[in-house]
Amino acid sequence: MHDDETPPQPAPEAPSKQARNPLHGLTLENIVTQLADFYGWDDLGTRIPIRCFTHDPSINSSLKFLRKTPWAREKVESLYLFMLRDQKRQRL
Repeated sequence: MHDDETPPQPAPEAPSKQARNPLHGLTLENIVTQLADFYGWDDLGTRIPIRCFTHDPSINSSLKFLRKTPWAREKVESLYLFMLRDQKRQRL
């Protein structure tokens, strides 16, 4: 490098792709717990009729099923986002 050259500048950091993702940083356990607390297992089983919510529901059985079943996990995540929007509307 010559004296008249400026040293290369580091590339500016790209904004985090997750910055606006409300699911970022949440565990599946946290999501299921919040849904069960907000709706209760009966209502949760009505909204998403899967056995882990309708027959002897628990956090652990739900996590085991949802981790192996992408379509069910998507439904749970969608309901969680709906719950967040609903809570926000209620506060306004």
